[in-house]
Amino acid sequence: MNHLQLIKSLNNRYFVMRHGESTANQKGLIVSAPEKGIDDYGLTNTGRLQVEQSVYAKTLVSGVSKIISSDFKRARESAEIAHSLLSCKDDVTLSENLRERFFGDFEMSSNIHYQTVWDTDAVNSGYSIDNVESADAVMERTSLLVLSLEKEYSGKMFLLVSHGDALQILQAAFLKAEASIHRSLPHLQTAEIRELILAL
Repeated sequence: MNHLQLIKSLNNRYFVMRHGESTANQKGLIVSAPEKGIDDYGLTNTGRLQVEQSVYAKTLVSGVSKIISSDFKRARESAEIAHSLLSCKDDVTLSENLRERFFGDFEMSSNIHYQTVWDTDAVNSGYSIDNVESADAVMERTSLLVLSLEKEYSGKMFLLVSHGDALQILQAAFLKAEASIHRSLPHLQTAEIRELILAL
């Protein structure tokens, strides 16, 4: 379910940032389970530098009033760096809705398996293979977070810090498109910041 489907216009602006390079990225591993990702597999030195450079380069985000992040270590560390550089008054808020997509039986295996999941998404975004969280389920939870922020705030600028698949799918939600198309959208590189604009 896409909770943004029936919204005509937004009360707030939303920027997203994919976390910087992590030790999982460096090792080519899929780390998607909370018991692995919350306390381990944080940013590499390169990842920290990527986040710093990205925040400095994206002058628009200087107006960010609130940062919300996945509670996984790599996203949390990225959010804290951004928080420090942007001098946000509010502490970083952690949200399970922005967690990494759960890759089921592929957990702790090579990231070459991502493609198998993406191929399935393109055919049926509601289908789950090998206990992987479906793309539709990811869209439901990420768009629900935005809907909740729309109900609570107005005139704010948010930075949402999350993971590759979660943000690709959230992009599709803002476009009011099916989750199945998420890999056809421009990919967010590590530490990239992008504003998401709601389709009419």
